[in-house]
Amino acid sequence: MLDISVAYNRYKFLGNEFLTWLWFMMDQDKKGLLSAYDGLSDLNIGNRVVLHNTSHNREEVVTIKGDGAGLEEGQTALKKGAVVTELNLVAKIGENEWRFNIKGESLNLSSVKTPETGRIETAEDVEGVVLEKIYLYDQAVKLVNGLYQQFIRLRVSPDWEKGTLRKMTKWIREAADES
Repeated sequence: MLDISVAYNRYKFLGNEFLTWLWFMMDQDKKGLLSAYDGLSDLNIGNRVVLHNTSHNREEVVTIKGDGAGLEEGQTALKKGAVVTELNLVAKIGENEWRFNIKGESLNLSSVKTPETGRIETAEDVEGVVLEKIYLYDQAVKLVNGLYQQFIRLRVSPDWEKGTLRKMTKWIREAADES
């Protein structure tokens, strides 16, 4: 059995590939992506994307921040060999909206903003609101798990090399050429 630190270092690239694939899917096949989680009606890149490029014996970090920021620099970084290492996502499940950051290396969620909970009007309401907040956080975790499962199923299939990877490469090349 692999030591946990050896396994972590050996497979941490999968999370970065996952985030790069998410961006590709949001741009090229959103319907297929939305089918990964029951009730997911929309998924978009929010206000932050971080890309790392460690090719050519140097490290380059590109951070794109801001609402409505263009992703052209990120697409150029992808063309140069970068991968997405952090992504801010905006997910709609039914009428509710979640916003959170996800780190590729560990799939940790941070800065989670859930839909609003009920108001606390009495001391008895506190427990219900806490349970509702836990449920809403759990929905974000389940969403990421469902998306990651969809990615891993595809990643280990023969279609990854022959189909998806080629489509992603073409998308990166064409997106960077347009910018």
